[in-house]
Order: sequence, then C-alpha cells, then structure tokens
Amino acid sequence: MRKLSVGLIAARVAALCQEANFDLPPDVLTALAEAKEQEESPAGQRILEELCANAGIAASERVPLCQDTGMVLAFVEVGQDLHITGGSLGDAINSGVAQGYRDGCLRQSVVVDPLHRMNTGDNTPAVIYYEIVPGDSFRITIMPKGFGSENCTALGMLKPADGLAGVRQFVVAAVKRAGANPCPPVVVGIGLGGTADKALLLAKRALLRPLGKPNPDPDLAALESELKTAINALGIGPEGFGGRVSALAVQIEAFPTHIAGLPVAVNISCHALRHKTWVWSGEQD
Repeated sequence: MRKLSVGLIAARVAALCQEANFDLPPDVLTALAEAKEQEESPAGQRILEELCANAGIAASERVPLCQDTGMVLAFVEVGQDLHITGGSLGDAINSGVAQGYRDGCLRQSVVVDPLHRMNTGDNTPAVIYYEIVPGDSFRITIMPKGFGSENCTALGMLKPADGLAGVRQFVVAAVKRAGANPCPPVVVGIGLGGTADKALLLAKRALLRPLGKPNPDPDLAALESELKTAINALGIGPEGFGGRVSALAVQIEAFPTHIAGLPVAVNISCHALRHKTWVWSGEQD
C-alpha cells in the first residue's frame, strides 16, 4: 500500500494557493487573447488589453491577479488503496491554505460565521470536496473563488416540461441579471440534473474543464455553443462596458436526475478563472 504524508500535502497546497492566484492557466490566457481579436468595441478592446497585461504583471512579479484572492475550494481525489499518514487530510489542506495565504501575502477573506463577521485570519477553512476513486492515486485541485462572481450563482428547480427551452431561458437570464458584477468576460459553469446540491457542484466542476474543450456529449456541446452565442449577444462586454465578448466559454456538466425534476445551476467565474492541480507521483517529503 502506498503512503502519502499530510506534511507533503500541506506543502503542495500552500504552493498551489499562490500559483493559482499568480498564474492564469494557459487555456484562459489563450481565450483572453482570442477575445481581444474578436472584440469590436474600442472600450472592450482596451479592457481586454489591460486584462492580458495584468496577467503578465501578476505572473512576472508574483503578485495576485485580483485583490479578491477568493475562498479556497479544494477538489480532492483519493485512491481507495492509498494510506494518508501523519494526521488528518482535511487539517493538512487547511494548514496548507493558511501557510500559502500568509507566505504569499494574499488577502484573507473568510469570516468565522456568516452572521458574526469576524475574520478567521488565515483564509481558512477551505471548502473541500472529496471523491474516492479506484487505485492508490492522489490528485488535488485548488480553486480560489472570488465572491464578485460567486454572488451571481443561480439555482433553478425547473419542471421537466420546461425542457431545453426552459434551460436556455434560465441560463441566459442568470447571466443577464449578473451583468457587470462578475467582471466579464466570464466563464459560465452549468450543472444539469442530480439534486439541487449536486447541480451546484456540477456547475463548479464545469469551470475546471479546459476552455475550448466541449462536452463529449454532442447535444450538450451544441447547447454550450448556443448558450455562448446567446450570452455574447446580450452586449454586456468586457467589464460591462459593452461589446461582443461577454463570455469566454460556457461549460456544462450533467448527471441523472429524478423523473419529477430538472435542476439547473449556474456558477460564474470572472475572467480570472484561477485553479491549479497537483497529481502525486509518489515522491515523499
């Protein structure tokens, strides 16, 4: 049985927190560059040039892409035959978040209680999603989620009779209602099916798929393309100044659901879609 220590996990999480806040993924940088070529609005072009320049400065000077360095989401895949040693996996992830945010001089944005707003002082706890998978592997993705976009989340418990037309209408209306608040151009994650909570998780997971990689289901891929066209036709534009590029991508994940329901969730990311992944290759502390 392979063994992985919590000390190594904490150290890698600390590094991932900083890397995610400093470095935009290559697919996002490519999407921004393409958007700059597609945008016809002078104001929109200028904004996109500034966003690309901002990404370059953050990467070269190792400073955050945005002042909102987010609440950390951790997506963890643990092989059922792997043994985590030295303590609690959850504690290790939170220890890494605290270290990464402290050492990286990243803003601490988490409060102890939703109603009693005292800051925790180290940006913990993270929101951790665990998945047990076959084998003895370990994979973790760190996603700092800013709340300008998170506050625009929408959940619709549609009726099955609402069908595809109802899904289209709900998604486009959610993005239109969000307007400039999530700092467009945005990436729109959509979860279809499951239960209410499952749909919301699917929408977040949809944001982790590389931009430009359509859903493998041809019907969902067609819907992604159709929704992207409809959202860009809203004219919100970069940072809400108007234009033809309001969304860099629309990405859908689906799951079976009950005969009586059609859950639809929309989770939006700003243009700075931040996430970093570590796959354990067997190295030790």
